[in-house]
Order: sequence, then structure tokens, then C-alpha cells
Amino acid sequence: MSIRSTGRSDDDSDAGSPELTAVQAALAAEHAAVYGYGVLGGRLDGKQGAEARAAHDAHRARRDALARTARDLGGRPVAANAAYALPFAVPDGRAAVRLAAVLEDRIAGAYADLVRATEGARRKDAAGALREAAVRSARWRGGNVAFPGLAERAAGADPAATGPVKAAGADKTR
Repeated sequence: MSIRSTGRSDDDSDAGSPELTAVQAALAAEHAAVYGYGVLGGRLDGKQGAEARAAHDAHRARRDALARTARDLGGRPVAANAAYALPFAVPDGRAAVRLAAVLEDRIAGAYADLVRATEGARRKDAAGALREAAVRSARWRGGNVAFPGLAERAAGADPAATGPVKAAGADKTR
């Protein structure tokens, strides 16, 4: 699933502000996450279904807040695409869980960029969103990744292939 939106702003101020550019990229990522959770949510039930609904609601709230921020910065919020290409087929619950982890990894990357591009309260909010995405990713994956939001930025790295990182001493060795 691409987290880049093809929707463009008609506002030329987007090009001059690294902060607005990062906000727009995070907004596009949130649009993709909302879509992705809409796809995977129907394939999960019980506790996982409830977690997917909570994540979907959280991403919708973040999306709406980012749209307001884009307007506050003088831009026109990037629009959601009508549909997004999924990185793999999602025929069952196992694939849905895997997609949720990928979505959270990708959204973490967008928020890592936003942390770098902002200051003050916006940076604090972006760092909180990065932390939330990392926690959700770890829950879906069953383990964490080193440097959430940055693992998929490594040259040639496939975020879908990123595996769990074991805590030091977890295997009873040092």
C-alpha cells in the first residue's frame, strides 16, 4: 500500500515549507492507514477486531487533526485517494494482522519525518503519534523493531519483511 497520495494541493505555499510538506505527507499516510484498516478490519474478530477498530478510530482522529494543521499552516490538505494498492493480498486474519503491522510501520516513518520537520507542540504531537504507531506495530507483529519509523527508510529494506527484534537477554544469553 502506497502511503503517498496522488492528490495535489493547489496552494503553492506547500513547496516553500518543509513543515507543511511533512504534515501533508503524514496526512497522506493517515489517509492510506484509514483505508487499510477499513480493508483488514472485516477479517478480524474478537480482541483483534476491537484493536483494529480502535486503531482505525485513532488514525481517523490523527487524519482530521493533520488536515486542520495543514490549513493552519496555509495549505490545502491533501485529499485521500479513492483506493490504495495493498502490498499483498489480505484474504484472511493472518494477512490482516500482517497488513496492520505494515501500516503502522509506514505511518511511523511519516511521523519520524514530521518530528524532524517540526518544533514545539507540533513536534511533541508527532513524537506521540510515532510512539503510538510503534506500539501498535509491536502488538500486531508480536515484537518490536529497532528505531521505529526508521527501519523502512534503510536503503533496499522491505518494511513488510522487517521482523521482530528480541530484547537483550530474552533468549537467556547475554
